[in-house]
Amino acid sequence: MTSTSASGLARFNALEETAALAELHEACASTAWARHLLAARPYATAEDLYAASDAAMAELTADDLAEAMAGHPPIGRPKPGDPTSSREQAGMAGAPEGLKAEMLELNLAYQEKFGHVFLICATGRTGEQMRDAALERIGNSPEQEREIVRTELGKINRIRLTRLVEQDA
Repeated sequence: MTSTSASGLARFNALEETAALAELHEACASTAWARHLLAARPYATAEDLYAASDAAMAELTADDLAEAMAGHPPIGRPKPGDPTSSREQAGMAGAPEGLKAEMLELNLAYQEKFGHVFLICATGRTGEQMRDAALERIGNSPEQEREIVRTELGKINRIRLTRLVEQDA
């Protein structure tokens, strides 16, 4: 572990409960997930924090997953003024207008079928890769899709937790 992540983890471990909960809620909108991670503090290593996140993800109910997904904007439409969603969706930012329009249509069709946003760990993916994943996943059953969403959300949470423990102040 780098000294930055060690000091960032120490900062997170020392936060007052309300402040720590707020930081966790920024990483994932699931209250159950955040409370699970909060209850396990202090963490000896960042890996312990990531393992707790993975364990909490595995335990989320369908309602908990829905709460977590509600905190994510549709692909191609990051939250205005939110540097996190803009950074994560950078692969769609420079996409051609035709691809953006196609993604919008896919988002709407996906949401109509599954009742929630198309959720994918967009970090490092191109607009085409996100579109292709949406095209592939729209044919899934709700049960298959719920487990894919759980996996994708776990990846997103890990990236966001890494950023959290790398904050020095």
